[in-house]
Amino acid sequence: MGGVMRRELWVNAALWLGLICVPLWAHWAGEPFTITLATRAVIFAVAAVGLNIALGLGGLVSLGHAAFFGIGGYAMGILAFHAQNYQPLFEWPFVFEGSQSMPLIWVVAFAVSGLCAFVIGLLALRTSGVYFIMITLAFGQMFYFFSISWAAYGGEDGMLIYVRNGFPGLNTLDPIQFYGLCFAVLSAALLVQARLARSPFGLALNAARQVPERVRAVGLDPVRLRLLAFTLSGAITGLAGALFADLNRFVSPSMFSWQLSGEFIVFIIIGGTARLFGPVVGAMVFVGLEHLLGGLSEYWHVWFGALLLGIVLFGQGGVIGMIAGKARAHD
Repeated sequence: MGGVMRRELWVNAALWLGLICVPLWAHWAGEPFTITLATRAVIFAVAAVGLNIALGLGGLVSLGHAAFFGIGGYAMGILAFHAQNYQPLFEWPFVFEGSQSMPLIWVVAFAVSGLCAFVIGLLALRTSGVYFIMITLAFGQMFYFFSISWAAYGGEDGMLIYVRNGFPGLNTLDPIQFYGLCFAVLSAALLVQARLARSPFGLALNAARQVPERVRAVGLDPVRLRLLAFTLSGAITGLAGALFADLNRFVSPSMFSWQLSGEFIVFIIIGGTARLFGPVVGAMVFVGLEHLLGGLSEYWHVWFGALLLGIVLFGQGGVIGMIAGKARAHD
């Protein structure tokens, strides 16, 4: 066990350093597109880290996590839309004309996504198994069709944000500086997951996933544990949605699509379920293959599916598990 944990720590450290060195090299070499690809991978990794708290630690398979991703994106889009068009978002109890400040947008995206996750969790966690999966999928589709019909904010066409939002002391239009912000958010999300997994709450959540009857026997409520995990999971994924909308300077209903929820799950499976850096590896592999194979054929997902199938059949523990060993760090 100790050897497996040490190897995984070395793998995690190498990945973390790679996320620093590759964009810096691209900046030095004058390759802004490489930085943008890395930024896209990091943002997807943040979203998958959020899901990994619910899926990897809590055992909750959610096919509706794109709902929180989209809520975070629309939180950013609505605030920036009103700010850039000088139209008050609301006028009572005070006039608020929106905002293009990233810190404020992040707080709003995190809070609103977490609140929606709490409400959805209250209903969905009354069930389990395939019923939980279908309820989360249904909520995701509800948000998707609502955004299509929301004509005030672009409806099916989405919203274009003309200027990327600002962060104090930084030029967010500079690819390397915006990447640094996204990397800092990913590092914070990974730290939260690592601390959570080793905290009393994380240990109780892991126990509720494996033997809920014993958790009840010691006076803890497995549903409450899962609800807290689901709420935090949705909030982090919503924060990733705000970053993704800022990266593209565009918000559309596609951010709510169930296919995106499935991709988040695939990221975790490829990297390793409940592995700390599993979502990071999965996001990197997905974005890399999308770039390398997407230009060759529009059917590049076939090769991605073959990779996923191979990992599921022959590589238990995902890519990190194949390198570090089968045992998980939190077992």
